[in-house]
Amino acid sequence: MNLATLLQKRVAEKGPVRVGIIGAGKFGSMMLAQARHIPGYHVVGVADLNVAKARESLKRVGWDESQYSAKTLGEAYKSGQTCIVDNGAALAEFEGIECIIEATGHPIAGVRNALAAIEGGKHVVMVNVEADVMCGPLLAARAKAKGVVYSMAYGDQPAFICELIDWVRSCGFELTAAGKGMNFEPRYRYSTPDTVWGFFGWTEEEVKAGDFNPQMYNSFTDGTKAAIEMAAVANGTGLDCPDNGLAFPPAGLHDLANVFKPASEGGRLARSGLIDIAASQEPDGREVLNNIRFGMFVTFKAPDEYTRACFKQYGLLTDKSGWYASMWRPFHLIGLETSVSVLSAVLRGEPTGTSREFRADAVATAKTNLKAGDMLDGEGGFAVWANAIPATKSLALDALPIGLAHKVKLIKPVAKDTAVCFSDVELVDNLDVVDFRREYTRTMGR
Repeated sequence: MNLATLLQKRVAEKGPVRVGIIGAGKFGSMMLAQARHIPGYHVVGVADLNVAKARESLKRVGWDESQYSAKTLGEAYKSGQTCIVDNGAALAEFEGIECIIEATGHPIAGVRNALAAIEGGKHVVMVNVEADVMCGPLLAARAKAKGVVYSMAYGDQPAFICELIDWVRSCGFELTAAGKGMNFEPRYRYSTPDTVWGFFGWTEEEVKAGDFNPQMYNSFTDGTKAAIEMAAVANGTGLDCPDNGLAFPPAGLHDLANVFKPASEGGRLARSGLIDIAASQEPDGREVLNNIRFGMFVTFKAPDEYTRACFKQYGLLTDKSGWYASMWRPFHLIGLETSVSVLSAVLRGEPTGTSREFRADAVATAKTNLKAGDMLDGEGGFAVWANAIPATKSLALDALPIGLAHKVKLIKPVAKDTAVCFSDVELVDNLDVVDFRREYTRTMGR
């Protein structure tokens, strides 16, 4: 990749790469922890609605207060320090910043921040998969029209899955499936912010010691985050979601090639070309041996007998037939690795994965029998979970994307495990983002 070499050259010729970060939560904190160890990588500004929280985050990850004491972005630009502001638009408007990392985790804010950054001529690294899955291909098209890069965030699982898929295709193997690992049991689907820490097995002391948001972590637990990320991968790679949503078949490393192949060949997939999750627990709660809970994987098929023989000769883990094999990355370090996306965008003009087409959607689905008058509370809340389904099915239902299910009132009852549709809700706020979503489905729907 040679990004480190390109960065050295850039610093010698033009000075450091200058970055703005919106959102100083867990992901943002991890980016900031590593940023100060990368010569030539200058975080000019950090934006967070809670400035005090941003300061606490910087202190927690080892920054000296003098490093984030700049009063203005201009002062930060000149001095090499960092300025903390309460408005992401300020970063988008500041000419000295080349790349914006959107890490708020809020889909409505994410769309607005990305549009502002693109309009301001900034590359965008979209940590906010919640926003990306709702209308990422249209954001990418807007970025291309402005001559800037719109990228998935290296360090997060969608970008790594895209990287693995690119490897398969660049080698000429037949891509069969792709996905990630996850600690999931069917009962987790109905977890709430009140019950989530029990599923993680963390004590109250451990929770209090970290910057953990129970609703955000519940979105990981109830399968919502998985649906969001897998739908985003589909939109970036041309793969598809299973017709009825992710199946979460349990599988360890030794079994990936056996499980993630077509049922006609003895696997668990309806066909090739699908995304899904390798659950790290059996339905009865037993841990899967050699699971890939924190990793990502692809499965692929040898195109001919010679390649099949090479798979065996060079130690690839294959299925029993030897035709299907797997490749994986066993971990992801989220914000600790996101500088790779920034440097790729600024120095090479290339994304580390990007949304291209509307192939899949993450739609709001009732966690319980909901009544007219109930309020939807978004990802990881009490009311809905996200189901990853094909875009064609979402369009036929006129399903409400999970990203718009925030503080929205139901005007009709919705049965448990049923998709919420636009006709079921009253939309009175965030109409600019609703309109952008409508433009996306109108112009990119199949």
